[in-house]
Amino acid sequence: MHWLMAKSVVVSLPRWRSFCLLLRTPIRNRSPLCSSPLQLKGLRGATTASKKFKDWKGIPDEKNLAHILWWKERLDICKKPSTVQLVKRLVYSNLLGLDVNLKNGSLKEGTLNWDILQFKSRFPREVLLCRVGDFYEAIGFDACILVEYAGLNPFGGLRSDSIPRAGSPVMNLHQTLDDLTRNGYSVCIVEEVQGPTQARARKGRFISGHAHPGSPYVFGHAGVNHDLDFPEPMPVVGISRSAKGYSVIFVLETMKTFSAEDGLTEEALVTKLRTNRCHYLFLHSSLKHNSSGTCRWGEFGEGGLLWAECSSRYFEWFEGDPVTELLLKVKELYGLDEDVIFRNVTVSSEKRPRPLHLGTATQIGAIPTEGIPCLLKVLLPPSCTGLPVLYIRDLLLNPPAYAIASTIQEICKCMSKVKCSLPEFTCVSSAKLVKLLELREANHIEFCRIKIVADEVLHLYNNYELSGILKLLMDPTSVATGLKIEFDNLVNDCKWISNRIGEMITLDSEIGQDLNSYPLVPSDFFEDIESSWKGRVKRTHLEELYAEVEQAAEALHLAVTEDFLPIISRIKAITAPLGGPKGEILYAREHEAVWFKGKRFIPSVWAGTPGEEQIRQLKPSVDSKGKKVGEEWFTTTKVEDALMRYHVANDRARAKILELLRGLSSELQSKINILVFASTLLVIAKALFAHVSEGRRRKWVFPTLMEFQCSENVKPLGEPIVIEMNGLSPYWFDVAEGSPVRNTVQMQSLFLLTGPNGGGKSSLLRSTCAAALLGICGLMVPAVSALIPHLDAIFLHMKSYDSPADGKSSFQVEMSEIRSIISGTTSRSLVLIDEICRGTETAKGTCIAGSIIETLDAIGCLGMISTHLHGIFDLPLNATKIVYKAMGTEYLDGQIVPTWKLMDGICKESLAFETAQMEGIPEGVVQRAQALYHSVYAKDWFKRTTKEDCFYSDASVNGSHGACCYPSRPIARIIRPRTQSTELMEMLQSEVKRAVTIICQKKLIELHKGTKMPEHLQINCVSVAAREQPPPSTIGASSVYVMLQPDRKVYVGQTDDLQGRIGAHRSKEGMQNAVFLYFIVQGKSLACQLETLLINQLPNQGFRLTNVADGKHRNFGTSGIILEGTVVG
Repeated sequence: MHWLMAKSVVVSLPRWRSFCLLLRTPIRNRSPLCSSPLQLKGLRGATTASKKFKDWKGIPDEKNLAHILWWKERLDICKKPSTVQLVKRLVYSNLLGLDVNLKNGSLKEGTLNWDILQFKSRFPREVLLCRVGDFYEAIGFDACILVEYAGLNPFGGLRSDSIPRAGSPVMNLHQTLDDLTRNGYSVCIVEEVQGPTQARARKGRFISGHAHPGSPYVFGHAGVNHDLDFPEPMPVVGISRSAKGYSVIFVLETMKTFSAEDGLTEEALVTKLRTNRCHYLFLHSSLKHNSSGTCRWGEFGEGGLLWAECSSRYFEWFEGDPVTELLLKVKELYGLDEDVIFRNVTVSSEKRPRPLHLGTATQIGAIPTEGIPCLLKVLLPPSCTGLPVLYIRDLLLNPPAYAIASTIQEICKCMSKVKCSLPEFTCVSSAKLVKLLELREANHIEFCRIKIVADEVLHLYNNYELSGILKLLMDPTSVATGLKIEFDNLVNDCKWISNRIGEMITLDSEIGQDLNSYPLVPSDFFEDIESSWKGRVKRTHLEELYAEVEQAAEALHLAVTEDFLPIISRIKAITAPLGGPKGEILYAREHEAVWFKGKRFIPSVWAGTPGEEQIRQLKPSVDSKGKKVGEEWFTTTKVEDALMRYHVANDRARAKILELLRGLSSELQSKINILVFASTLLVIAKALFAHVSEGRRRKWVFPTLMEFQCSENVKPLGEPIVIEMNGLSPYWFDVAEGSPVRNTVQMQSLFLLTGPNGGGKSSLLRSTCAAALLGICGLMVPAVSALIPHLDAIFLHMKSYDSPADGKSSFQVEMSEIRSIISGTTSRSLVLIDEICRGTETAKGTCIAGSIIETLDAIGCLGMISTHLHGIFDLPLNATKIVYKAMGTEYLDGQIVPTWKLMDGICKESLAFETAQMEGIPEGVVQRAQALYHSVYAKDWFKRTTKEDCFYSDASVNGSHGACCYPSRPIARIIRPRTQSTELMEMLQSEVKRAVTIICQKKLIELHKGTKMPEHLQINCVSVAAREQPPPSTIGASSVYVMLQPDRKVYVGQTDDLQGRIGAHRSKEGMQNAVFLYFIVQGKSLACQLETLLINQLPNQGFRLTNVADGKHRNFGTSGIILEGTVVG
């Protein structure tokens, strides 16, 4: 009876419908995603709203109910006063939220609102922007969202008698889309069919594209002359529970890929959620039944951390097979055909280490955390940003299998050793390539970048020093992309791609691409019109259209000369002191026309003088709608006909260019897997190159990796698992800037670590964790040498904080994290726990800590557990492999101070009072604390006032004298069309190389006074061509370089940072493609001598130097050197 009455109320009072619907609303975050009433048959191409809602009667059906409630939840959180007022005018009876009783609220067939409703039914959860003239308009729900998040004002102000309407000017569309997608909304854009229409006829409209978070709107991009910023795509995420643990599914609509990972711990899953922004989040019903046996997920024990993470986002529940159902949800959300196939790119978890827990990732800065040294920032130079950083971050958070880790290390070693220059490793987003080629919206700039990607792969292949690196990069790239590409196929397809783009796209300044230019027609006119299509496609593909445009431009110039020039000549011939005639030929940019602009030029008496006939032919200029432009603008029929002819010719050429570009996109679509693979390969190459460069600068080393040959939880007989880190330094300390206190860690079991406050315990744990993680990822480590086994898991637990949202104290949080660590630890794991059980009372905390230590000892894992609970040493522990370690102390000026060196033994001195005083605790408070301590622990304090009793050691030093206290080619060039300038530059390069070699070699022979010169002192000039960079082996080495400028002038210099110096030179205007020659010498002094020698001698050989004055700074190198038997220059 209640429901019957509610339904009857809905029919008579539309505003009550929302109340009725709320009676049937599932609680927030638990509503299933229902299907749209209209199924979209394909996302691409132009579509029209042709289907009708014949059965629509103002009451939402079950299919639309969930979508309407979805919008209501989002509108309920709007805060802007103007938005709140608009929301009050909504009703929840249709997908637009329109009240048909308000002004402009009609949903009758044939109205614009009806058209919009048809499009909205296809994408019910996207903000719909419909092109209406010079605006993209939104109504109802969408208008409210536009006002709230895009900073737009509602149309018509806040009138209460009209439906909510808002809009964005056409020129501000991309800014509006950015605002909406940044706030998590997807947008559907509807365009008008351009062209003339009959009077009172409705304009046709079609869906031109979509903008999603991480996937921008690209309609019309093929015709623009700028690049497109493309963010990383945001996945749809599904979470479920299985017998192995938690499962997570990532689906990328842009790439049409998905990955499913099972057996995750709660902490590892939260880490993935924290580091991956998702577009939609779906939770499987299996999560409602956790291990505590309750359906109220998140209230007890396990699941609290994940629940807190998910409850802060919007999510929906789903059932059925997780992968199958989630893919169906994605197809529905994005309007994809049911037969669209998503490629599985899941990386097998077999023989791979476990993903990092959240605590581990944050405590070493793999996930940037305030107050924690960021590991990512020290692995790569500051200049390395974007995709390479994301690759390194994902590598750390999801360590690879041993085979991939050893391959990555081998790549890094090879890069460290090469002597030739390397390509720049151009990074292009794979998602960007896929979307632009799929929608045929790649422009000439993108094709040039694609060609560079293919050419750089071929550069690696054609160079004998680099081809091995290319082969090694295949396996890590296969893992990253989920694609299995044969090496020969990659090379052959890159050749085809490079050649095909080279045949079509204009790469350099091609002859015949110049803009038309005539003296009487303003140059801006030709530039604006012709620059929108010239210089993009080679002229050979549209010779006829080029000729047509040139003929039309000539005809326009002739018409302007015949009709306007006599008038201009007449005006110039008339002299008047004030108020004389004025006139000139100008470009009306807004109207894309060349017109005559003048005043007071019409003669008062027609006397048949020159120019009068042309003045009679003038008529007022009108715009595209036939309206008069102004009183001073004039044209003629002949000029207008010439303008029309010129514009038509340009439009035909522009259309042909778009046709050719889109055709090329279609051709390259068949090679999309190769392009995804090649672009990812270069991202990985750049990431590893940058890491090696920074690692060499910081004087890091490659560790020796050891693979386990045994099954899980079983140690190989006679082969104990060992970690050795000699000269370990904190990863955040730059060794190149000073000498840190180093430690040596030799670990075969579990360390129980003690030491004073500020003694370096936490820093040692954090440094050990980071070094081990870098090692199992195949990267360089901050040590003198290291032996690291390929661990199956690394756990680092530092301090814990309480979690009020979960109702947990800090000790509860700590116990929850340690439970997860124990459950995931094997004999092949590394466990690092700082100050165990410090969040509860001492006696019971000591016993819990002792039991945890026994458990880890029985498992046989490697690790360190630091503590101030010295009562542990009095417990009868059943632990046979525990090794006692301590951070050492020493007496200095009558006080105990930390040495920050790892020692054998036990340290019971905490330096608590000294630490409190150092941090500014009032002296009276510290003194009272000492008095209380003496009164209660007097006997124990007396024993600990001697150095011997403060530090118990079985051996003086554990072979370690450092501490974790941390102060305070033959070159294969990219193939391009050869030009005369290119040949001249190559000749200059060859001549300079020969001269430099002879001059410097003679100087070295003189310095060695005829003795046999060591082989490493031979001059070996290496070239660094345009779009290439020097190898990492030049970092820290003294080198002399010669820069060959585009104007064929020469600059000589010396540096210890060749890569940075080349980057500085190329950052200057006009120097982006400068070529360099360099050779490495022993020591800066010798480099300075040879630099001055070359500056003084090269001009004598006919070379033009730009820094001749630098040669006067030193008094050597000025004597002439005769190049016997050799003609140089």
